[in-house]
Amino acid sequence: MRLLIVGTLKGQLSIATKMAVDKGAAVTNAEDIDTALRVMRAKGADLIMVDVAIDVRALVKALADEMIAVPVVACGTSNDARAAVAAIHAGAKEYIPLPPDPELIAAVLAAVANDAKQLIYRDDAMARVVQLANQVAGSDASILITGESGTGKEVLARYVHTKSNRASAPFVAVNCAAIPDNLLESELFGHEKGAFTGALARRVGKFEEANGGTLLLDEISEMDVRLQSKLLRAIQERVIDRVGGTRPVPVDIRILATSNRTLADEVRKGTFREDLLYRLNVVNLKLPPLRDRPADVLELATHFAKKYAEANGMAVRVLSADARRQLTVARWPGNVRELENTIHRAVLLSSGAEIGADAIRTPDGTRLDERRGPDAVAAQAAEVAEAITRGLVGRTVADVERDLILDTLGHTLGNRTHAANILGISIRTLRNKLNQYADEGHPITPPPQGEARYEMRYG
Repeated sequence: MRLLIVGTLKGQLSIATKMAVDKGAAVTNAEDIDTALRVMRAKGADLIMVDVAIDVRALVKALADEMIAVPVVACGTSNDARAAVAAIHAGAKEYIPLPPDPELIAAVLAAVANDAKQLIYRDDAMARVVQLANQVAGSDASILITGESGTGKEVLARYVHTKSNRASAPFVAVNCAAIPDNLLESELFGHEKGAFTGALARRVGKFEEANGGTLLLDEISEMDVRLQSKLLRAIQERVIDRVGGTRPVPVDIRILATSNRTLADEVRKGTFREDLLYRLNVVNLKLPPLRDRPADVLELATHFAKKYAEANGMAVRVLSADARRQLTVARWPGNVRELENTIHRAVLLSSGAEIGADAIRTPDGTRLDERRGPDAVAAQAAEVAEAITRGLVGRTVADVERDLILDTLGHTLGNRTHAANILGISIRTLRNKLNQYADEGHPITPPPQGEARYEMRYG
């Protein structure tokens, strides 16, 4: 557990520091945002605690601009309610009043340390996967974890780490699908100062952050095939090359990877390297979908009902017999993630002594038993298709093309390269279209800061 404390609120944060160390956390202090960013680039952290006297919004934005994902908790004097509200609105996940309470500090650290690490299961199908995970956890073998979206692949990866000989070292996760291709190389391997326009300081990548511990490459099938060759060398040689670097950097890590696709199919398509698949797939932990592990449904539902009742300051209530029946017959196409959201919603909607069947609903308010089976799914798909078709009638092709391009650009958060790939057009064509739309007065999603830097160097 690595904790970064930003600020010096009258020495009271030093009390929090001591409490965190007593709980086994490795603590680093930074007096301001610039120092905090240097620490994050060099060593990373699992949690940031920041004095509300610091500009929390600026810190959160600076982290986001550098694609650094880490929870931020604000700290301030107990009677400063306005600052607490402002910090939460600025992006802090929680507020801790100072002077700090030892139990509260312990609870926050425990929540971060244990977040998404619990394995809740009862079904034999899941038990077999966990048994295999326990057998291989103590080795340094690379493990490929596969399964549908929402089945708990990252949860299982964290479980393997906690059972390994590297449990006391960092666990670092990288979502390969969430980071634009032109930024992922720097995110993984780091960069040297001056490597490209805007690289004002050296930044270590996730490989170096995870040194001595475990690196999870989440949804690795989304990684560009050109970057896969550099990843293969890093795994084979246990050395990396920072972007703009002149000397290889040795690393000691264990690699875990996840995918919701069949990588053998991706190899046949030419979108995934076969030699990389062999390196990653020493052991395959295949998570069954929730519909194939029915005994887990009620076990997980009970766990989530308790979790979200406590998180929302509500009394813990049991699931009624009708609610349990609805949950067990549902197909759960979104797997554990969908079940978790459904139970969270049910906790908030319930008003009686139990969580009743009437509270088990989809996000649009439909009861689960009203939308079950392939016929209902087909009907819903037909309704959506018809609505889309109606929306196109009476519009010009140019208008539809413009909306499609701008919506796709918004979906990719302004990443031109990614948008062009999705649309099946060249980056030059996309830029010409965007220039035309800008001249016509249409708002254009700006490129990420990193992509702008990248295009200045490589475009």
